Amino acid sequence: MSDAESFYDAVGGADTFHRLVAAFYRGVAADPELRPMYPEEDLGPAEVRFRMFLEQYWGGPKTYSDERGHPRLRMRHAPFAVTPSSRDRWLGHMRAALDEIALPPDRDEEIWRYMVMAAHSMVNTDEPHYPGAIDVSGN
Repeated sequence: MSDAESFYDAVGGADTFHRLVAAFYRGVAADPELRPMYPEEDLGPAEVRFRMFLEQYWGGPKTYSDERGHPRLRMRHAPFAVTPSSRDRWLGHMRAALDEIALPPDRDEEIWRYMVMAAHSMVNTDEPHYPGAIDVSGN
């Protein structure tokens, strides 16, 4: 990659990010735990927003900021209960999507590190406590 070439350009630009996000959302759409976070009317727009965000983050067009302003990822995810298990499911779909698009290993590792870091930073809720669960806290 030359000094002037972004990650976005080095991995194939818009086509690569379209394929990545489409593969990811196919997994999310079929996931019984994650799917409820996306009302039917929002699944398609969420896919577009995520793609625009990733394209911008990795050096592509600035469409996301032009249309939506600063990403404010934690704020935008605050209305949703993002638990450790939902994070892990999200990461599972992202890993499958990355495997499907088959980036060169060094590029895959770079974007995967980012996805793991970002997913961990979105967790805002502990796992729910279910009736009948054993309380090990002593309360």
